[in-house]
Amino acid sequence: MTSSSLFHHKIPSYDRRTFCIASSSLVASTMISSSSSITNAITPEQASKSYDTYASTYNNLDGGSMASSLGIDEARQDLLSKATGNVLEIGVGTGLNLNSYNYNNIKSLTLVDISNYHLYHHSYNCKPGMIEEAKLRINDIDTKDTSIKFVIADATSELTSLFGEETFDTVVDTFSLCVMGNEGAQQCLDQMTSVVKKKTGRILLIENTRSSNPVLGAYQDITASAAAQMGGKGCLYNQDVGKMIRETKELQLVKEEAFAGGVFRSFICQHV
Repeated sequence: MTSSSLFHHKIPSYDRRTFCIASSSLVASTMISSSSSITNAITPEQASKSYDTYASTYNNLDGGSMASSLGIDEARQDLLSKATGNVLEIGVGTGLNLNSYNYNNIKSLTLVDISNYHLYHHSYNCKPGMIEEAKLRINDIDTKDTSIKFVIADATSELTSLFGEETFDTVVDTFSLCVMGNEGAQQCLDQMTSVVKKKTGRILLIENTRSSNPVLGAYQDITASAAAQMGGKGCLYNQDVGKMIRETKELQLVKEEAFAGGVFRSFICQHV
């Protein structure tokens, strides 16, 4: 494995978060809110601080038995095995996706996160918690001859300026959009579209979404704001990601699959 690290110190981004309705419904129902649309779920500074606080236990939240029972692990493996060429993953977190790639088909893997940006920004002498976990994880994986790079950057505004237009064959995100809020998520989709190659490139997403089940969808709308603040680590779990994709200029939705009652969906998109 060839590994290099680039830490970019500008505007912070947002970490990814799988919000499991099964584990959060009780908490959410104690603080019902009528607001279902928030511009920013949590601020970038909050995301940077809070996610590194529980970096060492993050795998239990997003990659434990709950994730497996909801079909997340299977969806992750199925979707990310399709990544090829020069790959960009945003919101890498502790690296839960790293075992799902087929490294025989990947030339380079660029891993973007905001891990501990606030500490670097203020010149504190501290290691970035989430990215450190990801580095430990990838050291135990046979990545063949894939070049690995870690980058600290804002996925809502810096991808194009950092990497250039139409640079990547595949762009990956799992469970980041919900933490960015609706405005940030749309900006991130714009950035991902810009850096993936036209026609041949693909964007692979697994996201929290509003359920197509009317009862469950209505429940998500009622509880989304309170759940994000209490049990969801800032994640708005009722976003209409499909609609966001369709409203993103030059981005085409190729395939969409729902699982776990429609509260999670995978998407394959193309820059047209």
